[in-house]
Amino acid sequence: MSGGPRWDRRRLLRTGAAAVGGAGVGWSTSAVVTNTAHAAGLDAAGRAGDGVVRVGPSAGAETVALGGRHQPGVDTPTQAHASLLGWDLLPGSDTPHLIRLMRLLTDDARRLGNGRPALADTEPELAAHPSRLTVTFGFGPRVLRELAPGVGGGEATAPIGRRPLEDLPRFARDELKEPWGQTDVIAQVACDDPLTLAHARRVLTKDARPLARLRWIQSGFRNARGTAPGSTMRNLMGQVDGTANPDPALPDFDPLVWIDDGPLAGGTCLVLRRIRMHLDSWDKVDRLGREATIGRRLDTGAPLTGTGEFDPVDLQATDKFGLPVIDPASHVARARSTDPTERFLRRGFNYTDPDPTRPDGEDSGLLFVAFAADPQRQFVPVQRRLHELDRLNAWITTIGSAVYAVPPAAREDDPRDYVGSTLLEPGATRSGA
Repeated sequence: MSGGPRWDRRRLLRTGAAAVGGAGVGWSTSAVVTNTAHAAGLDAAGRAGDGVVRVGPSAGAETVALGGRHQPGVDTPTQAHASLLGWDLLPGSDTPHLIRLMRLLTDDARRLGNGRPALADTEPELAAHPSRLTVTFGFGPRVLRELAPGVGGGEATAPIGRRPLEDLPRFARDELKEPWGQTDVIAQVACDDPLTLAHARRVLTKDARPLARLRWIQSGFRNARGTAPGSTMRNLMGQVDGTANPDPALPDFDPLVWIDDGPLAGGTCLVLRRIRMHLDSWDKVDRLGREATIGRRLDTGAPLTGTGEFDPVDLQATDKFGLPVIDPASHVARARSTDPTERFLRRGFNYTDPDPTRPDGEDSGLLFVAFAADPQRQFVPVQRRLHELDRLNAWITTIGSAVYAVPPAAREDDPRDYVGSTLLEPGATRSGA
C-alpha cells in the first residue's frame, strides 16, 4: 500500500532491538534459537527428551538419483505423500503438441527433483527441499493409439511394448464416476514433504495449462517419514497393505514390472484404481470378522495360518472341525493365483477428502497404484477373481479406473531429450545414442 512503512532490513533490526528494551540483536537471536528448540522439544544443546542430539543433514535435502533406463517413482522406496495429476489433451492436439507438453514437463521434473526451481518459477524458494521428490509420467491408451508413431499395431499376444495399450475392462462391481476416469496423460508426483509436493504440483499444472486440461488431482498419503521405517504400509481399514509385493532385489522383479522390448523398453504400465472404503459400516465389524474377511491378523499382518507377516498363506489348512482356517472367499484367498505371472508392484496411498454428503463427513479410501509390464495378463485376471467373490467387496467400491503406459526415462546426458521421445519421435537421433 502506498504511503505505508518500508520494512527494510535496517528498520526491522532497529524495531527488534527496541522491542527487547535495547538488549541488542545478540540477545534476540539467542532467544529465537532457544524458543525454536523449546518448540521442537529440544533443550538448549539440541537434545531431545531421550538425550539424543539430533544432528546431520536435513531429510529435505535428499534427492532420488536420475539416469538409467527407468523413470523414478516406480521402484523407488515409496514416499510419504503423493499426488496423481490427470490431463486431457486439448481438442485438435496432435503429436507435435504433445511433444511440446512433454518437453516442458520433463524439464520441470528434472529441476524440481534436483532441488532447483523450474524455469520462471514464481516461488523458487519452495523448490529448495526436494525431500526425495519424483515425477513419473504416463500416457493413456488413446495417446498410444492415435499420437504415438513408435507403437505399432502388433498382435494381441505380442508384448505390450509392441502393441497399443488396452483400456481396462469395466469390472462387475465397479461404480465408476466420470470425474475419476481415464485421461490422456498422468503424472505421479511423490515426496516426503507436503509443502514440496504442493509446490511441484502447482508448477506442473501451471506449465501444462496452455497445452492440456487438468481433469483431476488425486492426493494420498502414508505414514510420515520415520514413523514406521521398514514396515509395510497400512490402509485406513487398519490392514497391512502390500505384503506380497515383488522385491526389486530378486530376479523375478524385472520381468514382472519392466518392459524389455520395443519403444517402451525400460518402461512399464501404471494402473490407477480409486477405491472408496465404507468405513462407517466397517466400524461395526468386530476384530474376528475383520480378520476373517481379509485372511490376515490385524496386529501383525500374518496370515491366519501363520505368525509372521511374510509367512506363506496355507489355503489347505483346516481347524479342528475340518473347516478352512482361511475362508476361500477371503481377500487373501481370492487374490492368490497359481500362475506366478499374475503379480505386480503396488504403491498404494490412503486418501481422505471432505464430503459432507457421507455419514462420516469424508470420502475415504485407497489410491491403488500398481505397476506391471502387461496389465491385461497380470492385473486383470486377479481383479476379475476379486469382483466375482471377495468378502471385502461389502465394504469397498471402485469409483475410478485408468491405465497408462509409462515410457522409459529421458536421457540425463541429453537435456533435449524428454519422457516419451521413443514413442513420439521414434526416428530422432539423440546425443549419446
